[in-house]
Amino acid sequence: MEYIEVTGKSVEEAITNACTKLGIPSSKLDYEVIEKGSSGLFGIFNSKPAKIKAREKSDEVEVKAVKETEQKEVKATAEKAVEKKEDSKKPVKKETFNNEPKTETKAEDKVETKTEAKSVSQPQSKQEPFTSSQKETITNDIKAFLDSMFGAMNMEVAVDITFDDEENSVNVDLSGDNMGVLIGKRGQTLDSIQYLTSLVINKNSEKYVRIKLDTENYRKRRKDTLESLAKNIAYKVKRSRRPVSLEPMNPYERRIIHSALQSDKFVSTRSEGEEPFRHVVVYLERDNNNRYNR
Repeated sequence: MEYIEVTGKSVEEAITNACTKLGIPSSKLDYEVIEKGSSGLFGIFNSKPAKIKAREKSDEVEVKAVKETEQKEVKATAEKAVEKKEDSKKPVKKETFNNEPKTETKAEDKVETKTEAKSVSQPQSKQEPFTSSQKETITNDIKAFLDSMFGAMNMEVAVDITFDDEENSVNVDLSGDNMGVLIGKRGQTLDSIQYLTSLVINKNSEKYVRIKLDTENYRKRRKDTLESLAKNIAYKVKRSRRPVSLEPMNPYERRIIHSALQSDKFVSTRSEGEEPFRHVVVYLERDNNNRYNR
């Protein structure tokens, strides 16, 4: 079967469109990415669609893929057996304790794996709360920057700023007409404005200032949507016994998915890919596979 070219706002959407056109599930789709696409400035300007070429997998390709998977599993099982046998032959050494710190895994891996999400985090040193002078300076700088930005966009937006001394963060709430423009697709524009505001405020700040920017309670609504999505995907994985890849998300949204499923003993989550196409994969936990099917 010949390839067809399909486009979408993202690679994931292009894959979905290809499956719809060909009338096949994603597991039977053979595709190559031509253009990854880009969201452009604030997710609005100079955006480019993603483009793939796709066709239905032939029986020969599917058989080959199955064989390769089986071979990998056999190889992995054999390697584990050899390692276990070699470990049993090694003499037992007494452990020595010292004050040298242990090598830690990458911070991103700690955040984005289900196992690390279950571990108890060590208490962090609490920063000193903002002084009255610091609050006044931060407030003035934020309002000056945002007023200038919204003025250039010909938008009238009210900026309400509050300080959370417990989390040592600054909450910025925006209100006005047509706030959907500031939210953008899946909050991309809102994230961009938050990022730019953080850069401006922290440029000359003595300590790091954490900015939380929101409008019309979007962050809470998005969190509820993602948690509901995570549970629905987990149910689908349990029923089909196949892993499911979610759409690309930013680190904050990926953490919501990991956290929502960390207490589910039948599924696990991991992050794959490179930014900005990094996404979460939900898969069946092998250790509990047989228990779930009883």
